[in-house]
Amino acid sequence: MSGVEADLRNALTLAGFRVGWAGLRFLPERAAYRLFDTAADLLHARGGTRQLRANYARVRPDLGPDELDRLTRQGARAALRYYCEAFRLPGLAPSDVLERVRVVGDAPIRATLAEGGSVVGFLGHLGNWDLAGAWGALELGPVTTVAERLEPEAMYAEFLAFREGLGLTIHPLTGGGDVFTLLRQAARGPGIIPLLADRDLTRRGITVNLCGHPARVAVGPAALALAEGRPLHPITIAHEERGRPGSGRWGIRITFHEAVPVPSGGTTHDKVASMTQGCVDALGAVIAADPTQWHMMQKVFVADLDPDRLARAEAGERS
Repeated sequence: MSGVEADLRNALTLAGFRVGWAGLRFLPERAAYRLFDTAADLLHARGGTRQLRANYARVRPDLGPDELDRLTRQGARAALRYYCEAFRLPGLAPSDVLERVRVVGDAPIRATLAEGGSVVGFLGHLGNWDLAGAWGALELGPVTTVAERLEPEAMYAEFLAFREGLGLTIHPLTGGGDVFTLLRQAARGPGIIPLLADRDLTRRGITVNLCGHPARVAVGPAALALAEGRPLHPITIAHEERGRPGSGRWGIRITFHEAVPVPSGGTTHDKVASMTQGCVDALGAVIAADPTQWHMMQKVFVADLDPDRLARAEAGERS
């Protein structure tokens, strides 16, 4: 793709997102969801869900081709549901945000925060993490997280403004200073630090067992929790229908799993690896039970990764 073509594609993408944020909130809720279901079906029909299908095939090897195809189509709908909700989220009143969220296992989180402490969360690309973040800012207190710096820069700026408008503190993964130092500072005060970590964006991650297969994930949550002596909780999010089945009204269920234990012995690397695997085990059980909640359209399993890049990443892990 030439530079001109790339610039045009980026401009069109940015324009589409701006139109979505400006106009989609005014559509009736059911109509908005139907629109994005149609877009998901088109994406699936045109082969845009191949990697999602490959990921699901590893998670559910028991499924035949037709069953896997249906699962992938449902997963594509769930993935685009996230964007539909993201476009509409700035128009929701706080009471609307709270009404769309059901929470399980939050008592230990609230207890830690009430004592003035912080909690680190290991998140996967499940459900709607932006809606979960907005709920957290309303119900729990300060929410600090990290976002990938998207291209073009104007796109990143739009997403930054969107998430900051929800009450979140956002640090860019790159180009914004030492992100780990900033997170350590946040962990020394009250609040929750949820970090998406089921995909390694830095090439400094580790290999874990995810649903029976080697996969590369980020170590940031475990490293942060260990460095600051904070509890590390896996957090999973799932879409669920609100009201009667088929109503076309969706919300989310946030599950705070028990804090993963810190090994009593071993090196720092060993402890981080063990804590990360504990988080991945919690996410993996949820993903295996309902893969459609997992919006992973990128390569995460080792068997799908470029061998040369993987070798360099693993060499860095051992150094």
